[in-house]
Amino acid sequence: MSATQILELVRGPLFRVSLWIFTVGMLYRLFRILMLGWKKDYAPPRGSALMGVVKTYAKSLIIFPFLPPKFPSSRHRPLTYFAGGMFHLGLFVVLLLLVPHIEVWRAVLGISWPGLPTPIVDGFAVMALVGLVLLASNRLINPVTRLLTGVSSWLNILFVFFPLITGWAMYHHLFGIDYTWLYIAHMVSVDWLLAWIPFSRLAHFMTYFVTKTMHGLKFGRLGVEP
Repeated sequence: MSATQILELVRGPLFRVSLWIFTVGMLYRLFRILMLGWKKDYAPPRGSALMGVVKTYAKSLIIFPFLPPKFPSSRHRPLTYFAGGMFHLGLFVVLLLLVPHIEVWRAVLGISWPGLPTPIVDGFAVMALVGLVLLASNRLINPVTRLLTGVSSWLNILFVFFPLITGWAMYHHLFGIDYTWLYIAHMVSVDWLLAWIPFSRLAHFMTYFVTKTMHGLKFGRLGVEP
């Protein structure tokens, strides 16, 4: 097979299969979470559960993990705190605001939105890569995190790192590799990552929204600030 044929395979049929595995797997995990149920609260409400959810998400957006020194994690684990913020913000921008990625979203979901100029997104990609490298280094240096980091954790880091580094290399034409082969490497790493996520801790991005909503409902109903 030629490089062009391989590229059409990994960005066509293999991408669709990976997307199907990702979608079905994530829906199954969400179903399992919802089937755990929710204990009925018989105490009279002291506030609005809906407003609790709104405030919870608003604070998550406004109070970004670079800013609040009041959080214990920012004081006791500053490297993990700030590197995690760099990685997640950079990844968010790359996934959702890079114009070629927006075109993929449009092809999959049928909707699109304005993107950022590629040089700006490139800066966020570097931020994500630096943040991920710092997080991985901390797992090696810190004796506690080193003990807690198993094979699956290292695989998660590698499987996220490869799509980022290959995409960044494509933009800058790095490593002296033909652009088509870099594109193939990028798509293979993306396809594998999509299929891997439902079976790994990387699925936490979905449970994040579930827990945020649950906490917002609980705190709002109690009438306290989330």
